[in-house]
Amino acid sequence: MSKQEKPETSFDQFAALDIRVGTVCSASIFEQARQPAYKIEVDFGADIGVLKTSAQLTHRYLPEDLIGKQIVGIVNFPKKQIANFMSEFLILGAVQGKDVILIQPQEQAPNGTSIG
Repeated sequence: MSKQEKPETSFDQFAALDIRVGTVCSASIFEQARQPAYKIEVDFGADIGVLKTSAQLTHRYLPEDLIGKQIVGIVNFPKKQIANFMSEFLILGAVQGKDVILIQPQEQAPNGTSIG
């Protein structure tokens, strides 16, 4: 297996991603999802507001443990329908099989802070 599993990309493609810091406002079990997942709402600050997503974080986190955590998410992906739920952003994490470790700022950052 090669060290690089994905094709090379350009800086312009990376720069097109709107990656922001936000704080989890709510998290609950997503009962209609095919794979175990949570419905999560995140506050990305005054300019973006509160967005929702579905995330398969059930191996490492309980819903109540997510509330108040800062996360990093891509907020300019197209919305995606998942069962009866519309996902509005992509939460970022380090993925190993079914285990996901959230990507978080090392220190508190204002909601909406841009990553890049």
